[in-house]
Amino acid sequence: MKWLLPLGILIFFELVADIVAKKWSLVGGSLLAAGALAAYLAANTFWLFALHNGSGLGRGAVIFSVVSALLAVLIGVGMYNETVTRTQLIGFVFGVASLVLIFWE
Repeated sequence: MKWLLPLGILIFFELVADIVAKKWSLVGGSLLAAGALAAYLAANTFWLFALHNGSGLGRGAVIFSVVSALLAVLIGVGMYNETVTRTQLIGFVFGVASLVLIFWE
């Protein structure tokens, strides 16, 4: 499972990009926009390494999507005081359940 490290780095850079993009949406500035784009580019570079090392398109994409979404919700709530509805919270639980099922062998 040597694809987990590049997938983890992908998720890290995606979250950095999301935070910088959110900051750009609040205050603007071309430097923030460029920083977000650079972080998204770095993230997708590690996606290539994850695929090359055996993550699989389906499994890797699901893990990336769910983990980055769950972490983005936590960052949105924790750093930006965004709210989560009951329905969204149920989706959050389903996301965690999907990760359990993806790794179940």
